[in-house]
Amino acid sequence: MDTLVYWTRFEYEEWTVTLAATEKGLCYVGVAKDSVERMKNWLKRISSDEIVEDAVCLDIYINEIKAYLSGMLTSLSLVTLDVVGTPFQHRVWEMLRQVPYGETVTYSDIADRLGKPSAVRAVASAIGKNPVLLAIPCHRVIAKSGDLSGYRDGKEQKDQLILLERRVMENGGIRT
Repeated sequence: MDTLVYWTRFEYEEWTVTLAATEKGLCYVGVAKDSVERMKNWLKRISSDEIVEDAVCLDIYINEIKAYLSGMLTSLSLVTLDVVGTPFQHRVWEMLRQVPYGETVTYSDIADRLGKPSAVRAVASAIGKNPVLLAIPCHRVIAKSGDLSGYRDGKEQKDQLILLERRVMENGGIRT
């Protein structure tokens, strides 16, 4: 049985966000200009033949993402996730959700936290396959050198997300 997926694309401030969700939860978030094509390629992984554009159906996700991008939320707390990945990827993604807002860690840090210090490349690969940017904050992972390194939707977006979180924290936390 195929999975019905709802999707939309919206603009908020300088961001263009593409997102998709099943009845179980959010399954894709992208912030690149070409995220619609990236989303469609990702959805092939979950055997989805029925993809319906419907912003109204995705209101809860849109509102949370806008609140996050405005600095009013530090996480997408109301969002349930429906992500496809290997058990290792899920472990890595869970570690990413534990990285505090406004902070960064290295790929090595994540590998160490998993008890697999030699698995830095595998960790980086799992992070690169994160389908739900923002909900699983992979932008908070940087290279050991301090460089931004890769980001599925581009280094410019990664830099903007890190700067957003730092600005919010420097201003005393969540904006109201």
